[in-house]
Amino acid sequence: MELDIRAIKKLIPQRYPFLMIDKVLHLEPGNEAVAIKNVSINEPFFAGHFPETPVMPGALIIEAMAQTAIILFASGKEITGDDTKSLYYFGSCKARFFHPVVPGDQLRIKVVNVKSLPAVAYVSGEAFVDDTKVAEAELVFSMKNE
Repeated sequence: MELDIRAIKKLIPQRYPFLMIDKVLHLEPGNEAVAIKNVSINEPFFAGHFPETPVMPGALIIEAMAQTAIILFASGKEITGDDTKSLYYFGSCKARFFHPVVPGDQLRIKVVNVKSLPAVAYVSGEAFVDDTKVAEAELVFSMKNE
């Protein structure tokens, strides 16, 4: 299953300038998701990180993984017809960065559900530019129904 930006905005609360996902290329609700972020020089964070040599902040690569993970879990609720509104809170992260992400790159984010409980989820994430792994992370989320 693929999702365009309109479908993404129905699933996650983030908005410009903090929306880090442009499209979902592959989605198996509750199991795995692959999304992309087209990295443009027009991103507001490049004004200060770093003006002469722009590099996407690692924290925002992790945020892209986190948003992809929210889609992974929120999409399953939408498909089953569960209309309970849930908020997903980022709990912790263990990350490694391998290469810089720069304007013109297309970041491909893959997240896999490692373990999910009723109120907690553990996710493994990877980010690539072309075939080069630029980051990996283990993410933990808590979920709260509104």
